[in-house]
Amino acid sequence: MDAREAIMRVLADEEGDIHWTVVWDRALRAGYIDPRVSPGARDDLIRELAQLARAGEIVKTSKGTYRRAG
Repeated sequence: MDAREAIMRVLADEEGDIHWTVVWDRALRAGYIDPRVSPGARDDLIRELAQLARAGEIVKTSKGTYRRAG
């Protein structure tokens, strides 16, 4: 699963705002992301969060904190 899919799955289960470190932790625990397979997975997740926020697919509510759009 790529970072975008992992982010969207984690945020789909969340009602409110969530810090990117919690998104990362939940994606790891759920097995959506495996940093042993993709060594740059953390950086990919951070980069994808920014891209999704710019595209309006998620909302950046404060520094490092995101929620679902809509």
